[in-house]
Formats: sequence, structure tokens, C-alpha cells
Amino acid sequence: MSNIVAIVGRPNVGKSTFFNRLVEERKAIEDNMSGVTRDRHYGHAQWGGKYFSVIDTGGYVIGSDDVFEAEIRKQVTLAIEEANVILFVVDCHDGLTDLDKDFANVLRSSKKPVYIVANKADTQEKELNASEFYALGLGDNDVFPIAAVSGSGTGDLLDEVIKHFPEGGIEDPDEGIPKISILGRPNVGKSSFLNALLGTERSIVTNEAGTTRDAINTRYKLYGQDFIITDTAGIRKKAKVKEDIEFYSVMRSLRTLEESDVIIVMIDAERGFEAQDMNLISLGIKNNKGIMIMVNKWDLVEKDHKTMDTIKKDMLEKLGENRWIPMIFTSVLTKQRIFQAIELAVKVYENKTRKVPTSKINDVMLAEIEKYPPPAWKGKYIKIKYVTQLPTKNPVFAFFCNLPQYIKNPYTRYLENRLRENFDFEGVPIKITYKKK
Repeated sequence: MSNIVAIVGRPNVGKSTFFNRLVEERKAIEDNMSGVTRDRHYGHAQWGGKYFSVIDTGGYVIGSDDVFEAEIRKQVTLAIEEANVILFVVDCHDGLTDLDKDFANVLRSSKKPVYIVANKADTQEKELNASEFYALGLGDNDVFPIAAVSGSGTGDLLDEVIKHFPEGGIEDPDEGIPKISILGRPNVGKSSFLNALLGTERSIVTNEAGTTRDAINTRYKLYGQDFIITDTAGIRKKAKVKEDIEFYSVMRSLRTLEESDVIIVMIDAERGFEAQDMNLISLGIKNNKGIMIMVNKWDLVEKDHKTMDTIKKDMLEKLGENRWIPMIFTSVLTKQRIFQAIELAVKVYENKTRKVPTSKINDVMLAEIEKYPPPAWKGKYIKIKYVTQLPTKNPVFAFFCNLPQYIKNPYTRYLENRLRENFDFEGVPIKITYKKK
């Protein structure tokens, strides 16, 4: 059984700061504005030799008609159901509020151990004030005054929390699992795609751009393949980013790209392939990521039997030399080809991690080189004698020859194309290096 701790409470009590303290990195966006955290956000922590997962949640508000707050309540409820231990964060500066009392009533029905975490107890006076939260009457557990910013008081709390974990847990349950991230402009359907795959409301979905703020990781299994799929905030042009929160959201999305194995660049079929999409693809190539293009909202496009081929041809022209990037046309709303899309992402991951035996590379590539040898340079003939794949995370091939300095880019592209034709590296950047033999 997994060791899971959920951090819950009303808005703006410091839940994300506390979450970042427990996982020991700034994974969740922190801001003084309420409602910054919306979806469930997972991280890993350890204390006293026990490992556990931590869930950060949005601020719970009862009786609100706001679309975001209604969706946040659903996310918090799911986190409570999933957790073994619940940390109810309150604010020593504000004291006991009606929102705290209302939420305490929600937690009573969970029948799970609940600890009241009185945050912002950064002075002795505030620490003494924490005793007023005993009035919430949540079981026999103590109130734990802490200061999430400095970490003060968290040790005593965690000593009690880990008593509920009979097993030590796994240090990093995500280690070695392929990471696939969904990136694109705002409102192209990234969160809807994740929810459709999972069959649950993992990410909040609205028609308003910028609904997703943090990068949302989810463990997923399909056809026996385990992987982590990450929903990210929509990425706009830098000039259009005005708010600090959106800036941090975009930074999280770009960091997710860097940490991923494969990126799915999602495009709105009605808007088509734009410069910002090409920027994301270029960034993926620069970071040696597996890449695929997912054209969403295909159901909204007026089409005949030639439409898909026409759009695909136009996109390939814009990709230029990067025609090796596969694309798929989907509708998340009607679930058209969404599972084929994730299958394609897994195939790209397999291509990225493929290791070709040296004997096979030489048999194939030396024959291709013999058909079309590198052009002579200033009367000097270039002879490639041996090829091998280097032991790297991404496909890198070393060609050993007598005059490596004279091989030009056009011939390198020829070799890359032959590698792709013979060994299926669809969706994966290939690097070629020349060494003197």
C-alpha cells in the first residue's frame, strides 16, 4: 500500500509553501494571490527512514459558484479519498475562520487521520495562538504550529505522520519510468486529453485560457507499458505574458519539457501550425527529446478526403529538415484516435532508447556509403571504415574515417536519412559525430 499524505485547507494558508518544504524543491507555484493552485500536485518526500507521496491541493471554498472553485473542490475531494493521512493547514495570522470550520465538517466524514497544521507560527505569540484551532474538534490529535517558510515545527509533525505508515515506502516510485509531457498553446485541449485518457478529472478543464498552472504528473499504464504523463500550462509568446503567475507557469512547462523523454506538441486544428508551435519543437530538438505532433479538435474542421493530406503536407513543409516528426489527427472531445496518440508517444520513446548492434549498423551503413561515398575535398578522398552507436541516452552515431574534418552537412543529412530509413528512429533527433580512424 502506498504512503500518501494530502495537504488541504482554505485558500492562501501556505499549502504550496509547505508542500515545497516537504518535497525539498520548488515544485508548486507560490503566490500571495488565492487560487494559484488548482489541480492536484504530487511530489515525493522522506522522513525517519520512510518514503511517502505528498499531494498539494487548491484552496477549498464552500458555497461558491465560481467555476474554478467548484472544480478545485472536486480535486480536493479526490485527494482526500486517495490519502492515508490528511494535513489540514490553517493560518495563525488570520486565526480560526468560518471557512476553516466549514472545511473541518468535510474532513470529519473522511474517517482518516487528520492533523491540524497551524502555519505561519513564526513568532512565540503566534505559536501560542495556535491553540485556538483545537476548537475545530478534529479527533484526539494535537495542533502542530509550524512555519513552512523556515521549516520550523515540521519535524514534530512528521514524526507523528509516519507512525501511520507500516511500510517504508519506495524512495522514488517514478525512477526509470518513461516521462511523456503534453505541451502547446493555451486552450488546445491538453487537460481534456489527459482526463479522457484516464477516465477521471485529473486536471481542471474550462474554456478559459490559462486554467492549468502547474505541471501535473500522472502515472499511467496502457497495453502493459507504465509511464508518467504530464499536463502543462499553455505556453504563449513571451510578449503576451503579463502576470507573474503565468510567467511561473510557463517556466514550469519549459522545465517539464527538459525533464521529459517524449513531448507531445498539441496543435489546434482550427488555428493550424503557428510559430509558437515551431518554437516548442525547436526547443525539444535542442534538448534531444522524442517529439510528436498531435493535431486536436479535428472534429471541428470542415473536411473532405483530401483535407488531412493537404494539412499534413503544409506542416511538413514548415518542419523543413525535421520531417521525421510524426503527427496524428485527433478529437479529444469525441475520443477519436486519442489512444493511438499515446501509443505513438510510447513508440517514439522506444525509438529514442533503441540500441542497434554494431555489426548490424556496419552491414547496413557501409553498404549505403559504398553506394554514395562522401564527396572528395581538394583532391582528397574520404573513406569511412567503421560505424558504432555510442552509449548515450539519445541516439548518437560515431563514423570513423580518415579525414573527418572534410565531411560537410549535406552528406551528414544523407547518413541521417539512411539511419532513419533502416532502423526506424521516427520522432527522435539523431546526432552524428566523426572520429579519426
